[in-house]
Amino acid sequence: MNTSKRFAAWLVALCALVVLAGCATGPRITTEADPRADFSAYRTWSFYTPLAIEKDGYETQTSALAKAAVRSEMERRGYTYSEANPDLWVNINAYLERRTDVSSYPTVDYGYYYSYRHRAYFAVPYWNERTQVHRYTEGTMNVDLVDAREKRLVWEGIAVGRVANLRPDQRAQRVNSTIAEIFANYPHRAGMRTGTL
Repeated sequence: MNTSKRFAAWLVALCALVVLAGCATGPRITTEADPRADFSAYRTWSFYTPLAIEKDGYETQTSALAKAAVRSEMERRGYTYSEANPDLWVNINAYLERRTDVSSYPTVDYGYYYSYRHRAYFAVPYWNERTQVHRYTEGTMNVDLVDAREKRLVWEGIAVGRVANLRPDQRAQRVNSTIAEIFANYPHRAGMRTGTL
């Protein structure tokens, strides 16, 4: 019986860890659109200057990857790139932040004592909590679509997730997939009244 209680406690803890691991597999995506915006009027676009992801004033490998991914998603939706007089400005931002997760879960242990009356040892369970501290880096990527004439944000997509140490080829794949997931929630196409992809 002692072994079965200990096994049950470990099984509960293991299930909790599996559930937590499953929640952290991909970025959380949120989007928001301005209800006043007429998305059917937008046909052309350009990158906003200066681009937030290039805050130091120059292009990096990550910003080049993000711009290429955004260009691909915009073209897929029928928008034409035009620096001269775009309908939309697209701004991209990304930043990292250190986070700490603290989780506690119950554990059971047993103390043994000898009963002189019964001339036997007895197991007495006692409960305590085990605490785990996990530090990680969280990354946030924003894609903003701004009405260039009115200088007003009309749509924003945000991805938030844990950042791993990746090889350059893995980083490119992660940036591309994150931008694609953000734009998967953008339901408009260039010059269309109502649109789904």
